[in-house]
Amino acid sequence: MSESIAKTEAHIFKTYGRFPIAFVRGEGAWLWDEGGRRYLDFLSGIAVCNLGHCHPAVVRAATDQLERLVHVSNFFYTAPQAELAEQLTRHSFADRVFFCNSGAEANEAALKLARRWGNAADSGPRSEVITMQASFHGRTFATLAATAQAKVQEGFAPLMPGFVYVPFNDFEALQASVNARTCAVMLEPIQGEGGVNVPDAEYLKRVRGLCDTEGLLLIFDEVQVGMGRTGKLFAHEHFGVTPDIMTLAKALGGGLPLGAMLASQRVAGLFTPGSHASTFGGNPVVTAAGCAVMRELLDGGVLENCRAMGIYLRDKLDGLKTRHPETVVCVRGKGLILGMELTGSGRPVVERCLEAGLILNCTAERTIRFLPPLIITRDQIDECCTILEAALGQQE
Repeated sequence: MSESIAKTEAHIFKTYGRFPIAFVRGEGAWLWDEGGRRYLDFLSGIAVCNLGHCHPAVVRAATDQLERLVHVSNFFYTAPQAELAEQLTRHSFADRVFFCNSGAEANEAALKLARRWGNAADSGPRSEVITMQASFHGRTFATLAATAQAKVQEGFAPLMPGFVYVPFNDFEALQASVNARTCAVMLEPIQGEGGVNVPDAEYLKRVRGLCDTEGLLLIFDEVQVGMGRTGKLFAHEHFGVTPDIMTLAKALGGGLPLGAMLASQRVAGLFTPGSHASTFGGNPVVTAAGCAVMRELLDGGVLENCRAMGIYLRDKLDGLKTRHPETVVCVRGKGLILGMELTGSGRPVVERCLEAGLILNCTAERTIRFLPPLIITRDQIDECCTILEAALGQQE
């Protein structure tokens, strides 16, 4: 056992099921462990390193900012925060941005804003939020209650009230759940932790229409699927729908902790000084990195590569499904968030791939999740699928 692993096991809460590997270096789609072994990373830190590990533009932006100004608090103005907010609003539906440090915090901010909006409604207080079964929005108390997964909520009762769960991609169930207390609908345009579930083409449009008819807010959690992961800057762009509130994190900071809650002006105006805050939110260093991420996504050909490589990876995975019909149920997803559902547990396949130098992830028990960096190449995809096919063969 390495010293890093020994110290971790001795001193850190055991809240993660870790693999016995300690990484010391990353570059592009590759990671190196303490022994110098190289691994092909198709997890990207769970959709965080969309530009790959240690992207030069992100490293340079963060390093330059570290040498000038690290932190001052939000009692004052800083240029990187202002620039990133401008970039995000210019390229989205939103008029305002609230910066924080994580996806859970971004979703907390969204839920607080929705609750404040509901309490100010002319029709009387409205506080309930409808979320989707198999969703994932975070592990704080409000986001835990919004996350409709029993395994995540186990042991934390009583949960915060005010949440109603309906099946994802079931418009009729959603429509039937709206009542006089409902203030918002919150969902991931594509579910990540729930198994890489993609809705029908018209589902989100119908949800938007329902929200407009009933006077509800529509919140899109794009923490995992935003920032280019699907081949567009934001996943909801594929469906021709815009929300009232959107949350971002993960890839926004290029590997540094940065989250954001974006909203249209009619909703954003309800947050006033003192109604919400974050000490580190919009820190100069992380927002400088975020600006570099945005520039690369928009001007560096990254989205185009994501779309092309997403098609290529999907074709390769469909080929594996054809050759292994007893093991692979289906392949689904969009861009470079893809899921391969298996007939049995995905954990053994992930472990065999890791032994062969490929990092993958299993979610929803039976779905192998593919989240490579958006700069991935055809040769790297070929290597991934060669290793994966050998692992699937052993599964049979």
